[in-house]
Amino acid sequence: MSMPPRTLRPDVLCLSHLRWNFVFQRPQHLMTRCARDCRVYFFEEPIITDATEPFLQVTANGNVTVATPHLPATMDAGVVTQTLRMLLDRLMRDECMDQYVLWYYTPMALPFTDHLTPTAIIYDCMDELSAFKGAPPALKELEERLMARASLVLTGGRALFEAKRHLHDNIHPFPSSVDVAHFAQARRITTDPPDQASIPKPRLGFFGVIDERMDLDLIAGVADARPDWHLVLLGPVVKIDPATLPMRPNIHYLGGKQYDELPHYVAGWDVTLLPFARNESTRFISPTKTPEYLAAGKPVVSTSIRDVIRPYGQQGLARIADDVTGFVHACAAAMAEDSRARQRTADALLREMSWDGTWNRIQTLMNAACRQAAQDHSATGAAAV
Repeated sequence: MSMPPRTLRPDVLCLSHLRWNFVFQRPQHLMTRCARDCRVYFFEEPIITDATEPFLQVTANGNVTVATPHLPATMDAGVVTQTLRMLLDRLMRDECMDQYVLWYYTPMALPFTDHLTPTAIIYDCMDELSAFKGAPPALKELEERLMARASLVLTGGRALFEAKRHLHDNIHPFPSSVDVAHFAQARRITTDPPDQASIPKPRLGFFGVIDERMDLDLIAGVADARPDWHLVLLGPVVKIDPATLPMRPNIHYLGGKQYDELPHYVAGWDVTLLPFARNESTRFISPTKTPEYLAAGKPVVSTSIRDVIRPYGQQGLARIADDVTGFVHACAAAMAEDSRARQRTADALLREMSWDGTWNRIQTLMNAACRQAAQDHSATGAAAV
């Protein structure tokens, strides 16, 4: 008896403003899971080089194929879109991409992809990019065009969903999820990485991108108020001048770390921090690191970010303060708390927040969007006959 043919899933072509090998976050979590079932191509923003001709660097990263355009620094701005379109079309032809889903993280990719005819279009709006430092002026208009074309829209948090829910009739919130087993390693690790081992305790730590979203005055104020506390900051410094970072004997910048290294650092912290500024760039953020800190078994102290207050602050899993005095008091209280009670509450919440579960729910929506698009296409074809 012959087996029925396997249903062929469409490829996924992901257009991202974040580089695959930058910080391991939402795009990497979702695309690695997507790649278990289909081919995934991760098309990055271009790199400007001293090459004389444009080319596309294609590398395999696990089951994900990462494509990075390289453009000559001398290239006229007016031909960049045309060149990116040419490089992408060549990749799709070489890889025989006939049935595919376009998955956007950035509307800025629309000008060189709007000629394509995908099975469906998904816009994973993980941040309000137009509010970030250096955002291109065209971003808002391109997002409107992308929203109009999208089959399915996802948001990276509830605050962002509430701000955009009126813009699309198939939009769904998917706040930050967590790989609990990965970060729970921190509860068992007892040795420090070499560059952290000599830093005295207590240690208050942060990992993530250090950019315009950070409240640098707050960090400096906490360090000055408690010189016996040591602040450990992990992550790349981007979009801000490193010279503006507060320098104190008890502030330690250890640079960017690989995702696999993070539990080893967090294990040695007494408090984890979300010292975000309150400005337009943080208005809709939903920090992935909040559940990651909790999975590591650590108390969390944050400024008043909406998607941290709800649900974490409301459930007593994060202390919230915005000024130096309040933040210092919250950190001191976090170090004195009964960690067992907090961990029981956190673990119950985290069980419902796995990236695997999030991907399963997104995949169901994506499959439904593909089916609906196919039905719409059939109906349009029948009406034209």
